[in-house]
Amino acid sequence: MRTFHKSRLPHILPIGAMFFVTYRLADALPQSIVKNLQEELAEEIDRIKKEKQKDWSLQVLNAKKRYFGKFDKQLDEEPYGKCYLKIPEIAEIVKESLEKWDDKWYDLLAYCIMPNHVHVLIDTSTQLGNQDGRIWTEEELEDKYVQLDKIMKRIKGSSARYINLALDRKGTLWQKDSYDHYVRNEREWRNILSYILENPVKAKLVKHWKDWPYSYYK
Repeated sequence: MRTFHKSRLPHILPIGAMFFVTYRLADALPQSIVKNLQEELAEEIDRIKKEKQKDWSLQVLNAKKRYFGKFDKQLDEEPYGKCYLKIPEIAEIVKESLEKWDDKWYDLLAYCIMPNHVHVLIDTSTQLGNQDGRIWTEEELEDKYVQLDKIMKRIKGSSARYINLALDRKGTLWQKDSYDHYVRNEREWRNILSYILENPVKAKLVKHWKDWPYSYYK
């Protein structure tokens, strides 16, 4: 089965995979911090590849996870920007944009809408058959399968339009890049689900994840 690769890491997108995605408001982090984190990751990956060890791919994966950990810690512990998503009306727009494509392009498994970013877990295997239950051929997949980057473009594009209208603002709302990770096994799935639901607790916004109004899991 084909795997699509985007030009910037980390973006390995197997067809029909489960994905953990984090996307943020454009002003959620100072560009200096983003640049430093990206350069740090690139340098570590270059070092790993040059060493040519047998488990280099696992080391790269772990490096990306550490990068995400530092990135998300900045979003949670040092909120930056206008944090529009803490406004109930705006969070509701994001919620609707995520739920709109549920059972169509993906199975929406979980999400958490934080003040300046969003975590979401989706399963795109729902696209691998048609209404008659027949599995698509390779040619049909090529023509009909909606890749993750297109899914995220639609989610972010539609929500940005309505949020800008609600706030009477213009300009870029979401950061162009998103962090995405395809889930490899059940253990990862459980860890990611816990991570998403516990994010508001870790950020000290609530004492229990169920108290956060914009957390969800199926």
